[in-house]
Amino acid sequence: GVPIEDYFQPNYFDWDKSHFSVEIKKVKKLLFFEKGMKALDIGCGVGKNMKSLEEAGFKVSGIEPSESFYKKALSHMAIKEDQIKLGMVEEIEYTEKFDFITFGAVFEHLYHPAKVLEQVSNWLNKDGIVHIEVPSSRDLIVKIVGIYYRLIGTNYVTHLSPMHSPFHLYEFDLDSFKLISKRLDFEI
Repeated sequence: GVPIEDYFQPNYFDWDKSHFSVEIKKVKKLLFFEKGMKALDIGCGVGKNMKSLEEAGFKVSGIEPSESFYKKALSHMAIKEDQIKLGMVEEIEYTEKFDFITFGAVFEHLYHPAKVLEQVSNWLNKDGIVHIEVPSSRDLIVKIVGIYYRLIGTNYVTHLSPMHSPFHLYEFDLDSFKLISKRLDFEI
């Protein structure tokens, strides 16, 4: 429910063709891409990844839990209403299957990330790909800032922040996903 203007600077809403292009190029190789393959952007925000995926030839859908972000996707990025669902991923249902599902800076905000990953795996085609982009719990700058906060006598943290922006509930590293992959039977 955070007003979108409070969360991002005005230039955040600018889109160009290079947005998400590195990820799209990689996933196209891994999928042996054919035009019209289906992509789902979970936590699609204002729709920038959706627009890039569509420009790249995917048939794209999205889920966004924030009404202000959802409305901005419809108005500013010209995402069509039938492409995007308003709601939390845990409450959404799809009968169709997707070739590519992406969580761009979303996974660390979920209340039950492993449960959501298990849920969306049911929406994935047999050889489909899930892309998860999260801040690393092993990031050097985060560790340095954490040490600084301790040295000046505060109990602030930079990685987990459930009560203030950016509202991170969990942190991850590669080992986190290796553990989840064993339980849910997927390859990294």
